[in-house]
Amino acid sequence: MSTSSSRPAQSTPVSRGISPRSLYRVVATLEMVTWALLILGMIAKYALHMGDLPVRIGGSIHGFVFLAYCVSTVLVWTDQRWPAAKGILGLVLAIVPFATLPFEKHVDAKGLLADQWRVARHGEEPAAAQERASGPAEKLLAVILRHPVLAAIVLLVFISGLFAVLLQAGPPTEWGK
Repeated sequence: MSTSSSRPAQSTPVSRGISPRSLYRVVATLEMVTWALLILGMIAKYALHMGDLPVRIGGSIHGFVFLAYCVSTVLVWTDQRWPAAKGILGLVLAIVPFATLPFEKHVDAKGLLADQWRVARHGEEPAAAQERASGPAEKLLAVILRHPVLAAIVLLVFISGLFAVLLQAGPPTEWGK
């Protein structure tokens, strides 16, 4: 369980919308739940002989949420300035069933998730506990924070496009055959 002393100093949240902590908790939970859907679909297919449909449904939902989790991991990793090993671990653990929520709890307990974005929105003066973006990744994040609805649409289109490409490629077990 995290304590307030393990978290970064918090001031009044200045960003409208979802915080890094809330975003990461939601996508980590959804990623874990969709793992369960995929596994239930596999049980339905292989143990109950219900055909491909349960895996296709569970796999599609899980695949989309998996990509959203990976994008969210990179956004939070960039903003919170996680060490590279921590960010990579967050991405790798998305492959392990049910590992994303324990990882989210771990980084929260270590004080690596905040109630507000560290990077100030593009074109705005940084508020208390915020900084101007430095480097290309933080500058992109600042634009995303400045235009969250547009960014959400663009990210949704990006994830959907990548998802469509992966659907065309078929299951990972079929790649390279």
